[in-house]
Amino acid sequence: MPGSSLHADNDFHPSASWKNLRLRAELLHTVRAFFDGHGFLEVETPLLSADTVVDRHLDPFAVIVADPARSGGLRSFWLQTSPEFGMKRLLASGGTAIYQIARVFRQDERGPLHNPEFTMVEWYRVGDSPAEGMRLLSDLGEAILGRGPAEWVTYAEAFQRFLGIDPHGAEGAALLAAARSNQVASPASLAAEDRDGWLDLLLTECVQPHLGTARPVILYDYPASQAALARVRSGPPAVAERFELYVDGIELANGYHELLDPAILRRRNAETNAQRRADGKQPLPEESRLLAAMEAGLPPSVGVAMGFDRVVMLAAKASRIDEVIAFPMERA
Repeated sequence: MPGSSLHADNDFHPSASWKNLRLRAELLHTVRAFFDGHGFLEVETPLLSADTVVDRHLDPFAVIVADPARSGGLRSFWLQTSPEFGMKRLLASGGTAIYQIARVFRQDERGPLHNPEFTMVEWYRVGDSPAEGMRLLSDLGEAILGRGPAEWVTYAEAFQRFLGIDPHGAEGAALLAAARSNQVASPASLAAEDRDGWLDLLLTECVQPHLGTARPVILYDYPASQAALARVRSGPPAVAERFELYVDGIELANGYHELLDPAILRRRNAETNAQRRADGKQPLPEESRLLAAMEAGLPPSVGVAMGFDRVVMLAAKASRIDEVIAFPMERA
């Protein structure tokens, strides 16, 4: 007599169809062929690391590992939200053009476009300018999706076009007024003085749905306050040398002209942890081997991370990520 099961009788099946799983495999082949054809080396870096990206909104999974050599016998590691740190360490050690197709992990991300474990394509090329990085991203998007080359639109142009405001100059009151006039509901936790929070809300609700509907769009020159690990170019206005690819209103990729100064990264890490504490979140480790690599000399480069599952969704005309991955969180 078979043993009892806590699971539904059919939840061992994949949530994706075999048609979509075959399409996924074909697109993985296309990605590898593209990068191989452009002289990139495929690399692998640890998914489990003592270091992790310090981001206000990204929460990594913590893993406790037995370590007899340490006092207490335990050590904390993190499942990576991105392979960024490891790949930049490779750049500092002589890498010039590298890419990785990695499994990455983010807590509290579940929905039509999100699963806590997902696939990211990330790449770096030494010596590229932001324009060269955007051209490569456009070419990759065209190779995968066949939707044509991307239109380049600045962050400011997009806000002017769809909201009639200057996102670099508008104060919190103007952003709040724009949200109200467009019937955008704001969370109670969003403070009136949180300018970047309002910009993110307006981008998501009023700008993003229009991006990439006729042809792919690369949005670039973000506010300097949203630089993350990108360089800031002096103005006026000062802007983050950061860009994102949108297709059919969906963000597919995020790219940076990479920050090189370890002192700036230390300052940003401290500021981000202060924001995390204010948000009621756990602070993340501010020191890392990436900082050591930057101090040794990180070469100038452009790096981009692409959400591969979303690319497959667009190619398959799927409405949920579950349709293009074998086993989402609930069936893992």
